[in-house]
Amino acid sequence: MNARSSIIEAGLLLVVALQLGCSASSDGGASAGQSNGGSSSSAGNAGALGSSAGMGAAATGQGGSLGVSGQTGVAGSSPGSGGSAAGVGGSLGGSNTGGANAGGSSAGAGSSGAPPSGSVEDDGADCPASTLPDTASLMTNAKLPDPFKKLDSTRLASKAEWRCRREEIKREAEKFVYGVKPPKPESVTGTVSSTNITVKVSNGGKSTSFSAGVVLPGNGTGPYPAIVVLGGATFPPPLDASVVKGEGVAYINYDPYAVGKEGTPRSNKQGAFYDIYGSNSSTGLLVAWAWGVSRIIDVIAQSDGSVLKASAIGVTGCSRFGKGAFVIGVFDQRVALTMPIESGSAGVPIFRGIPGEGAQSLSSAYGEQPWLGDAFSAFTSSPTKLPIDTHEIVAMVAPRGLFIMDNPHIANLGPKSASVAALGGAEVYKALGVGDNITYYSDVQNGSHCSMRPEWSQPLRSNIRKFLTKTGNDPGVFKISPSAMGSLPGWIDWTTPTLN
Repeated sequence: MNARSSIIEAGLLLVVALQLGCSASSDGGASAGQSNGGSSSSAGNAGALGSSAGMGAAATGQGGSLGVSGQTGVAGSSPGSGGSAAGVGGSLGGSNTGGANAGGSSAGAGSSGAPPSGSVEDDGADCPASTLPDTASLMTNAKLPDPFKKLDSTRLASKAEWRCRREEIKREAEKFVYGVKPPKPESVTGTVSSTNITVKVSNGGKSTSFSAGVVLPGNGTGPYPAIVVLGGATFPPPLDASVVKGEGVAYINYDPYAVGKEGTPRSNKQGAFYDIYGSNSSTGLLVAWAWGVSRIIDVIAQSDGSVLKASAIGVTGCSRFGKGAFVIGVFDQRVALTMPIESGSAGVPIFRGIPGEGAQSLSSAYGEQPWLGDAFSAFTSSPTKLPIDTHEIVAMVAPRGLFIMDNPHIANLGPKSASVAALGGAEVYKALGVGDNITYYSDVQNGSHCSMRPEWSQPLRSNIRKFLTKTGNDPGVFKISPSAMGSLPGWIDWTTPTLN
């Protein structure tokens, strides 16, 4: 990060600290920092572990406006294909839809006996292994890769094919960007109470443990939907606490540093994840943090279900914890609502756009903390050689709920590149008939980093009701700030297919 960016970051964090009573601490330590690239604040940021959203046709739309020119866009309000009770492609149809009807008349059972999306951590784990390219053989491509093009060079023809196409993207993301997220360990046990969750993990003769706090909403009765708070704060500033509490949603206070610490060299990573998989694991912190939340979901699912609802879990966080929230939702299909906030480089923004936008450079983000996997070092100065980009990683969240919040006032966060990633990912959402399940919102007045924005309160309420409490069905919106609007057409040379 250059000196000017560091000054901006430090100033923003001072404002956040003054507003929230947080004490600033330097990056590289183990404090639960908020900053994207510079100093970190000890205040954490909320996360929501949402429930699974199926592909129910009555709750989905294929058309709709994507909010160009900074106007509010409706991301698909027309009925989805297949009738009011038809699931999309079988394997994508699941119970617990965001709308009125369940996606699939038989719980969305997919091809080859695949489970419905949202019921398991990775519903494409049984897809045939595809040969991934070697790093040395990758060709330069200045355009965003085609998310609909399979590794065998054929394009998707049906919605049912997305399940295994998603798995291809996942495996590429693991190999080239984040490092591998291991499957569920041999043993995951723990407890859930009204104040605490304990997690104990054993695998390959190694064991570890960690815990997370629970804060109930104070109204309603259990089991409650829950929002996982990355950083451990009770009510982080980016979220409107009155909305979350008013909707009867609990918080899970999650300390990512208990699972993957910052301030450690890549050759000696620390935390519960690395206790199991080795301190020299090539997997970065973001996936380690995602692994920790997956284990929390395991414990909730195994509990008696009287306190928290495993089918209504979501995640959010701001800045570095926005990066974490994004990756958590991407890599666990049981997360129903993913809400990254101002995630910056290594988060939502397309890698290819960062060099030209003035955002924190990829080499800076890679070197600041071991957030990304070790293999990403080959692309810090040449993102055009990546066979994927974050628009495809955004698409991996489909058909589940995704609410991306961004700050157009800080170029260091890469808001133009983030809007392009969201617009590109939304093309997959639309092709799958669930265009109304994604929201992108950057048209906010307050430029302070990681501050609560009143503009986000209504879409926050709508997303909670749609994906966590199942009491609403508002369509998603795209409201991009005119000052930070990226142009998707300039980045793509592919078109969105009509999928059967």
